[in-house]
Amino acid sequence: MKQNSRGDAPYFTLPDECRAVAEALFPPAGGAASAAAPGDFADALGAGGEYRRLLGAGRGTDEMRKFLGHFQNNLDLLIQKTWVEKTDEARKERLQDRVPPFVELIVAGDFRRATAEFGLILEELAYLLFGSESSGDGFAEYVFRIDTGMGLFWWYGSRLRSKGGELADGVADDERLWALLLVGICYLTNF
Repeated sequence: MKQNSRGDAPYFTLPDECRAVAEALFPPAGGAASAAAPGDFADALGAGGEYRRLLGAGRGTDEMRKFLGHFQNNLDLLIQKTWVEKTDEARKERLQDRVPPFVELIVAGDFRRATAEFGLILEELAYLLFGSESSGDGFAEYVFRIDTGMGLFWWYGSRLRSKGGELADGVADDERLWALLLVGICYLTNF
C-alpha cells in the first residue's frame, strides 16, 4: 500500500497487468474514457463476447429482456446462497428486494439512477460474500490475491460506489453509462 497524494490514508495500487485497462475505463484526473474502454474491460473480466453481443442487441429487444431475467435470477441465487449470520438475514433480504427495481431502471433507460443503484448493490453483495472485510482499506488487495479477474471486478464496483451520482453526472451520454453498467451485469450474470 502507498500513501495517497495528500499523504494520509493508504490506497491500493492496481496490479500492473490490470492498470491499463482499468485506467482506460476510469481515467485518472477525470478524463474521458474511450468508446472501446468498456469492451476492453469486459474482455479483461472474461465477459467481452457476451458484452459485445448484448451491446449490439439493443436494450428493448427480447434478447435483452431475457438476459436481464437471467441476470436477476443469477444474482438472486447468489444472494440466497451466501451464508450470513442471523443478524444479517434482513440485510440479505433488503438486497434481494433492490434487484427488481434496479432492473426496472435499466429497462426504463434511467442509467443515471441505475449506475448509483448498481454501486450500492455491489457494496451490499461484497459484504454478503466477504463480510466486514469488504469495507476495509485492504479489501481490493485481498480480492486481487484470491483472483485477478474477481479483484478487477470488485475494483470496478468500488469505483461505481465511490463516484455514485458523480459518475453519472460526469458522463453526458446515456449510451456510455449503459455500456459501463452492462460490463458489470455481464460479469455477474456468469459469476
